[in-house]
Amino acid sequence: MSDKIQPQHLERRAIVYMRQSTLRQVYEHPESTSRQYALQQRAIALGWPADRIDVIDEDVGQSATSAQWRTGFQRLADDVAHGRIGAIFALEVSRLARCSADWYRLLDLCGFADVILADEHSVYTPRDSNDRLLLGLKGTMSEAEQMWMRLRLHGGKLSKARRGELFLHAATGYEWDEAACRFRFDPDEHIQRAVRLVFERFRLDGSAYAVMRYFADRGLKMPARSIATRELSWVPPRHSTILRMLHNPTYAGAYVFGRHEERIALVDGQLRRRRVTRLTQEAWKTCIRDRHPAYIPWEEFMANQRKLHNNRTHQTSPDQHGAAREGPALLQGLALCGKCGHRMATNYQGTLRRAHYECRAPITYAGGRHVCWTVSARAIDEAVARLFLEAAHPPDIEIGLAVVREAERQSSEVNRQWKLRLERARYEARLAERRYKAVDPDNRVVARTLERDWNEKLREVEALEREHQEICRREKVNITDEDRLRILSLTRDLTQVWNAPSTTHAERKNLLRMLVQQVTLSPIEVPARMTRVQLLWKTGVVSDFTVPRRSKDMAVATPPEAIELIQELVFAQKPDWVIADELNRRGLRTGRSARWSAMSVRWIRWRRGLRRPGLPPPSVRRPDQRADGLYSIHGVAARFQVTEHVVRYWVAKGWLKSVEGGGLGRTLWFKLDRATIKRLNEAKACGYGPRPRRHSQTRVQEKKQYA
Repeated sequence: MSDKIQPQHLERRAIVYMRQSTLRQVYEHPESTSRQYALQQRAIALGWPADRIDVIDEDVGQSATSAQWRTGFQRLADDVAHGRIGAIFALEVSRLARCSADWYRLLDLCGFADVILADEHSVYTPRDSNDRLLLGLKGTMSEAEQMWMRLRLHGGKLSKARRGELFLHAATGYEWDEAACRFRFDPDEHIQRAVRLVFERFRLDGSAYAVMRYFADRGLKMPARSIATRELSWVPPRHSTILRMLHNPTYAGAYVFGRHEERIALVDGQLRRRRVTRLTQEAWKTCIRDRHPAYIPWEEFMANQRKLHNNRTHQTSPDQHGAAREGPALLQGLALCGKCGHRMATNYQGTLRRAHYECRAPITYAGGRHVCWTVSARAIDEAVARLFLEAAHPPDIEIGLAVVREAERQSSEVNRQWKLRLERARYEARLAERRYKAVDPDNRVVARTLERDWNEKLREVEALEREHQEICRREKVNITDEDRLRILSLTRDLTQVWNAPSTTHAERKNLLRMLVQQVTLSPIEVPARMTRVQLLWKTGVVSDFTVPRRSKDMAVATPPEAIELIQELVFAQKPDWVIADELNRRGLRTGRSARWSAMSVRWIRWRRGLRRPGLPPPSVRRPDQRADGLYSIHGVAARFQVTEHVVRYWVAKGWLKSVEGGGLGRTLWFKLDRATIKRLNEAKACGYGPRPRRHSQTRVQEKKQYA
């Protein structure tokens, strides 16, 4: 026994601490594990009985760079601090810690608690200055050794990456070519077309959320391969997945290593194992362009990065206006404050969700802090939209044909995606059928399972076919000749496209952003409350005009242009639904920013007293019988001594037919010949009339009950 081992050490327990850095080392180097378990025999040889020897092996497969995630080491330090341990056995110092802070903390605890340390060759006591110096040197060398190993391994990895030969996990749409040490296209055509469609839709829509909505609305799935098994699965579109694809330079044909950096970071005052940060393009370790086939050119990839950067809304950065969203505020992301220069935010207030542009820069006024200023968006949006539609004059024939070709191409791409998806589902069904037919029919244990799988695949094919038909019907995937003519007519009338109910607010904003760079709004108080609008076009030209600032009551009032048009069409004998369609076609809205309907037009006519010419006012009663012998509804009711309600019931049943009148505001006139009089007398005698409602009968019964 060593003279450093005293009886007080033997009275306490001995701990054998085991650790290996990774699970791969545990699997590939079992001899190290055996040597560490054999330390129990060394503890017995030094005087500890077997029942007083514990083994801590829960940190096997854990790195010693920190004690934060090593629960076994934490339990060991706690037992040392409470005086439960007399000796710690480890294969070498590096098993206990490769971090100087953790190592010296353990040495301090062992020195205060009089705990000895032992390895395969020697016994050390931290209370002895020579042993502590030797243990400190060993701990420092262990930490430095890890750093040297890491530098050598990382240097070799970086050298291989600079040649573009280091293996990297392939992004969706690629696979790693082991012979050529580079990426190549995934041989699955369905995967390739799905990846190309992502970049194509981002080129058209301009935001990752819009791409996700496009896939979701048309029932399209996105491919995903498992990193571990490379097994393919088709999943619903996710915003995070699309963003990763758009930020990945691999799709531009570039071999890039070192885009992310992993660090151990402090979070809430505690060490965390990983924090992955995305590095800027200048900080990438390796970037080899045109290393493998590309889905998009490098210039388009850089343009996508700028577009994604601009889509991030930042109030103090004028160049970041955010992506076009679904709110009705037309200048969302484009409006700048003319007072302080900050970008104006969009705010929706009240139950009607009326849009306002608000500059939220804090100012001090009368001892309090307030926002800069706020203005209603409706009048400004209408003025900007009129100016934009006047300035935009696309060439008729060229753009019409181009739009038709683009619509047909997009339609064919969606059809192609569905065709490939159906082909895959039918192949899996045929494969399940072949597996079922290949099994011995008498082996019912296996045959039942394969038959169930076959039926499941057939049901999936039927469900996909029904879903495809529903998508084609709802989204107008297949373009007909009528649709082509409609598209050509719409290209000649941008106003109709702008005001169409199918055009979303985001699409209007994207159209506006093609020509408009930014819009500055400034308040004017005298001589009248106005808003100065300075519109900067992409060409550098500035349009400067003013818009009245309406009060809260005026904000919900019907626009004068709409009232004038309603009055004009009413005098032209147009029905209400035609007037509503014309108002909507011209882009006019109600006072509450809603689309016009026949009911809303009728309400405006009643409020304004607008009546069609040639129609008598409602207060003038029609005669019961005209000079030519025709009866009105009043006259028929008086002739047969019934109510007007009964007469209208006879008209609805076809027993009484009008010979003149009908339509909007025109009186019905009836001719009572002998056959008609006989038919109506028989109907009256049989009691043929509208039956009373149930609640009326209930009221009569209640009256009788309480009479």
